[in-house]
Amino acid sequence: MASSANSPQPTTTNSFLSRGQRLYERLQQGFAFTVWNRLLDVEFFDRSIALAGKAFVSFFPLIIVVTAFLPTHLRNAVLSTMVHRLGITGPSQASVSDAFANSSQVRSATSILGLLLTIIYASSFTTALRRMYVRVWRRRSGRAVRAYLYGSMWVAGCIAYMALVGGLRTWLGNGVIPISIFVVLSVLGSALFWTMTAWLCLEREVKFTVLVATGTITGALTLAYAFTAQFWMPSQITSNELQFGFFGIALSFVTWLSGISICLLIGAAAGVVVVEADGLLGRIARLGTEHVLTPTAQPFRVEI
Repeated sequence: MASSANSPQPTTTNSFLSRGQRLYERLQQGFAFTVWNRLLDVEFFDRSIALAGKAFVSFFPLIIVVTAFLPTHLRNAVLSTMVHRLGITGPSQASVSDAFANSSQVRSATSILGLLLTIIYASSFTTALRRMYVRVWRRRSGRAVRAYLYGSMWVAGCIAYMALVGGLRTWLGNGVIPISIFVVLSVLGSALFWTMTAWLCLEREVKFTVLVATGTITGALTLAYAFTAQFWMPSQITSNELQFGFFGIALSFVTWLSGISICLLIGAAAGVVVVEADGLLGRIARLGTEHVLTPTAQPFRVEI
């Protein structure tokens, strides 16, 4: 009697395990799981920390030095973009403003050799950014000279983009309609900037239209992250400054850069997955383009 009462249990257990296995297999084929696997392939957490560190050590000093040689209105526009994207307010904002305001001191203290060295040091960040896109797309790195050339082009484009966004913010002013126009133009500009970034980092071997999906996703993620920074970044800076002094401010910047680096990695991985998808989603993401690579690109892909 007892054995007959317990006999259905193995069948029930096997049915439950079978359903769990089917659900897991279905999740493996889903968009989120595919993006997650792509991120794991490129060791996204370690790569984001390394990217953030290089951005803080080499890219930030380059922005300060280069903008010191720009006209005042362009320098203020770049400062406005940095302050809003970082979510900086209060005393920390004054410290950042002082770094840009003392442009005459920066120019007098920077020799031609120092400027060249600053640009060379900044290439470590652009190289890390390029390697990130190369790894996500599973491509092989190209020639070093061409990579440095594209890196310099990206730095110039980044400064121009920051100046354009900051100047547009000032020109439009406040109000519901101006702010709405600015938000729309910021979304479009961010998508275009990150599409151009991926295009240059992949050395123009992937078609520009194919990378629009990557730029759109990355732009949306970075803008959303920058919007949330205004709620937590000021308290983060204040807390770290009280605990570690001036080093705490630097630590807060590295924390912000780590978050934005993760956004870049997620955007790059999601863009690849969307473009490589079958069916209607993939055709829309590729904007009707059947071939992902340009005719002059190397046809091979390197598995990680």
